[in-house]
Amino acid sequence: MGDLVSVEDLHVTFDTPTGEVAAVRGIDLTVAAGECVAIVGESGSGKSVTARTLVGLAGRDARIRAARLELAGTDVRAHRPRDWRQVRGRVAGLVLQDALVSLDPLRTVGAEIAEVLATHEIVRRSERAGRVGHLLDLVHVPEPQRRARQHPHQLSGGLRQRALIASALAGEPALLIADEPTTALDVTVQAQILALLAERRAAGLSLLLISHDLAVVAQIADRVLVMRDGRVVEQGPTERLLRAPEHPYTRQLLDAVPSASSRGRRLSATTGPARTALPARPEVRRGDTVLTATGLTKRYGDHTVVRDVGFTIGRGETLGLVGESGSGKSTVARIVAGLLEPDEGTVAFERTPWTSVAERTRRPLRRQLQVISQDPLGSFDPRWNVQRVIAENLDPDISRADRTDHVVELLHRVGLDRNLLGRHPRALSGGQRQRVAIARAIATRPSLIICDEPVSALDVSVQAQVLDLLADLRAADGTALLFISHDLGVVHHLADRVLVMADGAVVEQGPVGDVFTYPRHDYTRSLLAALPALVTTGRP
Repeated sequence: MGDLVSVEDLHVTFDTPTGEVAAVRGIDLTVAAGECVAIVGESGSGKSVTARTLVGLAGRDARIRAARLELAGTDVRAHRPRDWRQVRGRVAGLVLQDALVSLDPLRTVGAEIAEVLATHEIVRRSERAGRVGHLLDLVHVPEPQRRARQHPHQLSGGLRQRALIASALAGEPALLIADEPTTALDVTVQAQILALLAERRAAGLSLLLISHDLAVVAQIADRVLVMRDGRVVEQGPTERLLRAPEHPYTRQLLDAVPSASSRGRRLSATTGPARTALPARPEVRRGDTVLTATGLTKRYGDHTVVRDVGFTIGRGETLGLVGESGSGKSTVARIVAGLLEPDEGTVAFERTPWTSVAERTRRPLRRQLQVISQDPLGSFDPRWNVQRVIAENLDPDISRADRTDHVVELLHRVGLDRNLLGRHPRALSGGQRQRVAIARAIATRPSLIICDEPVSALDVSVQAQVLDLLADLRAADGTALLFISHDLGVVHHLADRVLVMADGAVVEQGPVGDVFTYPRHDYTRSLLAALPALVTTGRP
């Protein structure tokens, strides 16, 4: 049997107000029957445009040119919209990153899957309900008949993603295109979805996986194509490419992955020579605590979301707080930030009561505690430019000229140029926005920064730059960090100590090396077991 996907010299361009933009520049791609091929790259590399082009979803503004563009032996270059409707679902199923956006919020999950069955006339009307249940059971959705009657918002992220895969499989396609199918998921749910994809592949399904996560790719792909700026810069069998990459960009991506082995070393070549030593961590003096939390408990009605949580953070220390969605870690962050009052327990910041006190009591110390969130865009006033966003945190008594100088100095500290001063946050990349958020946070020279999933939405090289930056700032200013994440590799790289949360309670805590190397609690062990392993050359 021939290749299911056969692409030669594919070019995709888009007309924009500033001219033509080339998203894909002459790539070749094949996927054989039963094969899993992965395309990796960062935002703007062209990998998602390539995937969408294969199913006719590149967009109305896309201009597509190729020497060959075939799916299952059929030339699709001249396909019209009605032709593509027969391709999508029947020849190739598509699974996107955010199932909540992909699934119709007004319809039940069962109705969504049944529509695919009806469109492609897979089974008779009387058999559709049974087939929907079978498909949900196939992707390991518990209580499939009950779940089929629920709407997407009533399901967890993992169940929504499984339902989306069931919908993509409903048309019995030979090929499944999965575009970042696990990026937004907790590590254990990610492992379950990868196992599911591997199971479907063993049943004869071909897979085209789009990802920026090399560790995920290593678990499932036979071959890898690395894309950058619309071009394939390297490709080959997965194991060979990850163990002995030839292109500098591939090596850069591998070097940027945080892990236990990268601890104490620089991740990004843009902040200094990659894999060289980071500045020494501040020495944490015994008893010199920035924050003490004792017996924190928070309830919503009959549901306890945080249960008797306590910890300390020393001056200059980085405390990692890990757990899956719903574990209570973000609620703890809001309590520590003084944005939410606990029902029980206390927080002392700089030895001053921080909970159950009026805001005017907190105000003198408020500048010493800053927060960096996953997407800082929501914390920026959209009417303000970068200069005003950062200057907001400066001492109001500083003169206008000095304020500008201070803002420029802060931009330089986070690796940004002064030509961004007049730009608005929406005109910046995700990495630039996160750096602006860090510049704003350090403007007050805080003693503690709460980092709530600060790198989870970033590409691996941008993530590396931000992690290096936080390490540099910690060493230079002695700033303590409460670093909240579901990514154990990131926490192992950066943190001194770690707390593991499950169902609102701390189940394990201690030095990060001890907890991650010799975990005592079953939940910690399950998190570590689910973490995808990236085997590389072991370069120093």
